[in-house]
Amino acid sequence: MVDWDIRPASVADVEAVAELRALVLRDDLERLGRYDEQRVRQRLRDGFDPRHTWVIEVGGAFAGCVALRQAEDAHWLEHFYLAPHLQGTGIGSGVLRGLLERCDRNGALVRLNVLQDSPARQLYERHGFTVETEDPVDVFMVRKPA
Repeated sequence: MVDWDIRPASVADVEAVAELRALVLRDDLERLGRYDEQRVRQRLRDGFDPRHTWVIEVGGAFAGCVALRQAEDAHWLEHFYLAPHLQGTGIGSGVLRGLLERCDRNGALVRLNVLQDSPARQLYERHGFTVETEDPVDVFMVRKPA
């Protein structure tokens, strides 16, 4: 297991997160015929809120991010990206487990959406998420508090 840490995001992190998003989502978006080099970054910039976002660091260097935004009926897990060379090392599971434990203590439902046929769906299913609805592009998942 790789040693990692998590810290609150700042406005200064937006470009690093936008670049990582473009890298991580490229294959899935191309497969779905929806990749646009500028749009993939701008959508992140438009929705980035450091108040709900954490940066994942490995060895003090930027390695990923995750956001947990409270909505009326649930928390939304968003912008969960990890550098490709670190995927499969247990970092994603560790970060997700910590966030879900916090939501469980608060009795909060957690929702997310993942692109159709994305390998990330397996991570979410291992952590108790189930499919709520889907469309040709997205799978909307939900997890009840443990």
